[in-house]
Amino acid sequence: MITQSHIVDLPTPTGIMRTYVHRPADNKQYPAILFYSEIFHQTGPIERAAKIMAGHGYAVLVPEVFHEHNPIGTVLGYDDTGRDKGNADKAAKDVQGYDSDNQAMIAFLKQQPWYSGKVGAMGFCIGGHLAFRAALQPEIAATACFYATDLHTNVIPNKPNQHSMDRLAEIKGEMLMIWGKQDNHIPTAGRALVYQKLTEANLSFTWHEFNAQHAFMRDEGERYDSQAAMLGYELALQLFARAFN
Repeated sequence: MITQSHIVDLPTPTGIMRTYVHRPADNKQYPAILFYSEIFHQTGPIERAAKIMAGHGYAVLVPEVFHEHNPIGTVLGYDDTGRDKGNADKAAKDVQGYDSDNQAMIAFLKQQPWYSGKVGAMGFCIGGHLAFRAALQPEIAATACFYATDLHTNVIPNKPNQHSMDRLAEIKGEMLMIWGKQDNHIPTAGRALVYQKLTEANLSFTWHEFNAQHAFMRDEGERYDSQAAMLGYELALQLFARAFN
């Protein structure tokens, strides 16, 4: 399926959020996916991943997740400088800003003639957590989280009921949780804790662990695992096909 891409700058309570839209080239109606990047924003690997999903019949929105702390159009490098800046942005952003970002994208979708009315979320690394956060919105029918960081840690001290794991009762859609067993950011005990919490909350979810490292979906760098990545895309496509039927 041939795709097209364009940019929209969406107003949010915390400022303008540049959002990249990748969708089929025709003008038919399609379900949408809120697609969350790593801390680096829409890099080449993230753009290619979003276009893979768009090419299977989805309108894919990639927001600049730290728009409050960067000039519009910022893309950080996969190096120490980019990593330090992205982690600083993550620490500086108020978690409630992610909720208003999600609401802004959903409101935008509802105004588009090419939107079918069904929406899910997907993301890698911190984007896996932000996709999980998007699942708190009642419109989200399904969510694919790839090696979601910080779900197993209390990253919002002294702010009860703001951590994503404190709000599991709000998640209504199906969840797909994908991890790498050799991920040094999310230890075995951390994954086990997340599994336990999702089970106790009686969520509808599937769980997959690959023999892979953190960022194995990123098609640049030495941690990329093309076989695991293809399986990951297939699992996500199966999830959205079920949820949007």
